[in-house]
Amino acid sequence: MIMTPGSATLDELRTIAEGAPLDLPEGWQAPVQAAVDALARRIDSGEALYGVNTGFGKLASQRIGRDDLARLQGNLLRSHAAGTGPFLPAPVVRLILALKALSLARGASAVRPVVVEALLALLRADILPAIPAKGSVGASGDLAPLAHLSLVLIGEGEALVGCRVVSGAEALAEAGLAPLTLGPKEGLALLNGTQVSTALALAGLFAAQRLWRTGLTAGALSTDAARGSDTPFDPRIHALRGQLGQIQAAASLRQLLDGSAIRESHRQGDTRVQDPYCLRCQPQVMGACLDLLEHAATILGREANAVTDNPLVTAEGEVLSGGNFHAEPVAFAADTIALALAEIGALSERRIALLTDPVLSGLPAFLVREGGLNSGFMIAQVTAAALASENKSLAHPRSVDSLPTSANQEDHVSMATGAALRLAEMADNVAAILAIELLEGAQGVEFHRPLTSSTPLEAALAAVRTVAAPWDEDRFMAPDIAAVKRLVEHGAFATVPAP
Repeated sequence: MIMTPGSATLDELRTIAEGAPLDLPEGWQAPVQAAVDALARRIDSGEALYGVNTGFGKLASQRIGRDDLARLQGNLLRSHAAGTGPFLPAPVVRLILALKALSLARGASAVRPVVVEALLALLRADILPAIPAKGSVGASGDLAPLAHLSLVLIGEGEALVGCRVVSGAEALAEAGLAPLTLGPKEGLALLNGTQVSTALALAGLFAAQRLWRTGLTAGALSTDAARGSDTPFDPRIHALRGQLGQIQAAASLRQLLDGSAIRESHRQGDTRVQDPYCLRCQPQVMGACLDLLEHAATILGREANAVTDNPLVTAEGEVLSGGNFHAEPVAFAADTIALALAEIGALSERRIALLTDPVLSGLPAFLVREGGLNSGFMIAQVTAAALASENKSLAHPRSVDSLPTSANQEDHVSMATGAALRLAEMADNVAAILAIELLEGAQGVEFHRPLTSSTPLEAALAAVRTVAAPWDEDRFMAPDIAAVKRLVEHGAFATVPAP
């Protein structure tokens, strides 16, 4: 896929995460080389240039001789590769490689075109640097994780080739690639930047968008299972409030429920005046979640196209020292996604609880006949409650935290990388909660046979039944949850149109 640096879309980046290669348009090398030439002229003038011929951070006052400039950049990579924890997953590493290449290719970082080409070559060969997940505070760039990535470019560190962890040198050799010798500033440009926190946040965003759509499908199925009213989804209600996400969510719920014979059978003679909030207020809650996700998508779309290393070099040769590496926008976006994930799961858990309660649902207790002999979905609801509660703790904002680093030179940090890293765990929890709700919703709708639900909801029910049989009597529950969860993670129920 050809992407123009500075103009990549989130849909394009989603394909990169899924394994598509990245190519740049013709002519991208010219501005990149121009910045390299401009920096070379400044070096020749003998002036002190941060990170080019000086030390880093608190050591910026130390001048480095010309003969040691290449060694300076290599030492930077080695000393900063201080991460810990499990390796980042392949889709995230692919995004990091792509984001770093796109950023450097904008021509403001003064790295040679060969450095960008080396990043693209790793991505094309699916050689994925082994990057420990923890060790960045999201300021002065994602230094530790990007150092682990960059070591592979010079034939050091470790990489994942298929399922094998091999040395960086071995990985390059297998792909027929030569290790780089870094030029002035190139190590610093590779390490500075928000590409790790941004890639993690994008992965969280993509998962959250899929779970949002799945949550609407599950919620509509539960509404029909509980014989809930569709009046709360009337467009006139939502037009009077004017919240765009709410209007979209209500429209999607109407679309999902349209044509349900179950709903039609209860329009007359249903004595209930109002449904509980978990059914009635779905547009308000899920709409607010959508608005958060849309805002996060805007911020992350900008960041994915940004130049975030330091210092930056203009086409006129000015060297500008600033702070684009501070990942505060990413931290806020990640915290926003976390809030949406927590609420999608929390609302789903309440619908799960409703369906197991015969007083509220009108269905057999715990959705199983011969209750007492069978416990049905009793403990599945407990599992959902545990996961929803865990997400409440995980949703605590990381962006309000800061711990000074680098001898107080970096005295306020964003914590963006941790903020984005926890999104994967939250999304995993929500996928399991929604899987339980889909199992319950399918079970509840089947209690109304021979009446049928709408076409899209019957399709969702059929998808559940491809991996999980009806619950006629108690059996091993966990495999059913795991099987439906896999479908959720692959987008099988994310059928409403993306906003």
